[in-house]
Amino acid sequence: MLITFTGQAQVKIKIAKLKYDGGGDWYANKTALPNLIDFCNQELGMNLDEDDEVVDVGSPDLFLYPYVYMTGHGNVVWSGSDAENLRKYLEAGGFLHIDDNYGLDQFIRLEMKKVFPELEFVELPFDHPIYHQKFKFSTGLPKIHEHDGKPSQGFGLIFKGRLVAFYSYESDLGNGWEDQSIHNDPEVKRQQALKMGANILTYCFTQYQ
Repeated sequence: MLITFTGQAQVKIKIAKLKYDGGGDWYANKTALPNLIDFCNQELGMNLDEDDEVVDVGSPDLFLYPYVYMTGHGNVVWSGSDAENLRKYLEAGGFLHIDDNYGLDQFIRLEMKKVFPELEFVELPFDHPIYHQKFKFSTGLPKIHEHDGKPSQGFGLIFKGRLVAFYSYESDLGNGWEDQSIHNDPEVKRQQALKMGANILTYCFTQYQ
């Protein structure tokens, strides 16, 4: 059962980065989550623990985190038990944010089929609530970094009417969350990324209320 935090304002909510096998750099964007946490606490009054944590996809500790962030550039390999654990987590109310850091797409689509073989990623319409929390994104997911000239897209896996996984593709939100000195992004881009990240977290925490 997923631990929930409703009505427990004194409890700091922990979020985590997902660790996985296959050789992909799950550990990328080291400053991303701490900066997003700081932004959400300051701008939205969230009560997020300042320390982001790491959790293995196959660990029972996965259920301690209402929001789990996954990123990387390369290969992802989940065992059958990994996929089963992730499915149980998502069915129990957990939320997975997959953030393509360029090169993740071909691998994550295959691995998520192990988790939900009956589901397909669907592109979320621009009027989806995830784009219209405190911060409004009338044209959907913001484009933070250019790679192949493709538009940014937000995809979702919807299980029994609930968005259980949000997949930010060709956007590089996590890079935008990082310290400005790492990528030298214009501040307007960093703010777009942080605001979209805040929307995702807000949606994750309030979609059941």
